Amino acid sequence: MRLDVSTYLPCKPEQAISHMRTTRLFRYVAAPLIKVRPSGPAELPEVFSEGTYWVSTYLFGFIPFGKQAMVVSFPERNGAFCLHDEGHGTLMRTWDHLVTIEPSGDGTLYRDRLTVEAGILTPFVWGFAQVFFRHRQRRWRKLVARSFDFSAA
Repeated sequence: MRLDVSTYLPCKPEQAISHMRTTRLFRYVAAPLIKVRPSGPAELPEVFSEGTYWVSTYLFGFIPFGKQAMVVSFPERNGAFCLHDEGHGTLMRTWDHLVTIEPSGDGTLYRDRLTVEAGILTPFVWGFAQVFFRHRQRRWRKLVARSFDFSAA
């Protein structure tokens, strides 16, 4: 199943891109719905680079939601910044998530596109993803409104 959700961010695309690559932002926008813990190296890097990152996921920070491979790449696509996660894991056979960031007026268009496959659980995972990605984008907008001040989070 697929979903496509976008939002306008009143910031420069360069600002959004520099934060998008960080695990700090990744954790911030996922909280409190999802918490991740590394399942390999002791910590995730401060800045994502291309590669595979194994994480254990927890709903609301404490309900185990499975082990997931985040397979990160940065493909070029029509001048937009892209972060692509071709993830998979114990619950989800496919978690194909593409984030694009591009100029829009005086700000930035941020877009999440997802294709998910989780067998019989796919409709439930897709429904949760609908809520989760809207939550992420709401958290993005709040952070941009605070000029990326994480301390006020």
